[in-house]
Amino acid sequence: MIDFTGRVAIVTGAAQGVGADIAQALCNAGARVVAADLQVPQWDHAHAVFQKTDLARDEDIAACVGATRDHFGRLDILVNCAVTYLDHGLESSRADWMRTLNVNLIGPALLTAKAAEALTSPGGVVVNIGSVGGKVGAAERALYPASKAALLQFTRNAAVTLAPRGIRVLSVSPGWTWSPTLERLAHTQSWADKVGGALHPLGRVGRGADVANAVLFACSSLAGFITGTDIAVDGGFTALGPDVGKGPRGWFVEEKPPAAEPPPAEPG
Repeated sequence: MIDFTGRVAIVTGAAQGVGADIAQALCNAGARVVAADLQVPQWDHAHAVFQKTDLARDEDIAACVGATRDHFGRLDILVNCAVTYLDHGLESSRADWMRTLNVNLIGPALLTAKAAEALTSPGGVVVNIGSVGGKVGAAERALYPASKAALLQFTRNAAVTLAPRGIRVLSVSPGWTWSPTLERLAHTQSWADKVGGALHPLGRVGRGADVANAVLFACSSLAGFITGTDIAVDGGFTALGPDVGKGPRGWFVEEKPPAAEPPPAEPG
């Protein structure tokens, strides 16, 4: 078992969904957690405190780090998980772009910079929650994938920058994961697994615990020589190409050619 007793973490987007799963997993492993979100978490734990945080406000970012140090006296882990799915593709306005980037990229970048002033050195860890969306194309989307792709690049740059201080920075990229967002689309976990299973070689969509377990590993000494890279927690999603892993043989066997048309009748 990974033991984080005595360590302190900030988890953004911790009110619900994957962020809540990560925050609770850290608490259960002994860490004290600052749950940073706009909304009060829908869960409670003796090791957790809530800090209202809007990642679009510099003063909220500074207050989050300051409150963490005031309350717990240290900071060892930052998990940037807060996200907005606002995305109207090519129809998105400038305001939409700025809102998405503020929450999904600029906020995490500025929070990482502020947290770096307080993170244990050496030994501090920053984990950015990426997405398969930042690695592959998707029709009718632009903002979310672009912000996640940029976050993965920021992770690499921050890792190289902070490495001399012994602070590791890496990302964890989920595939389709059961969460309030997916629940609104699929309604039931079994249906999400049935539909999503065709696109994930392991045959189901992810669970919050799958992502949380990867984050625990990333933050632990077991990953002490891992930085500047991405851990895919996607059931093999990004291992597939457009052919969904079947190859030509699989597609041509399944898709029967049309029956040959009879030749035209001879005149007369």
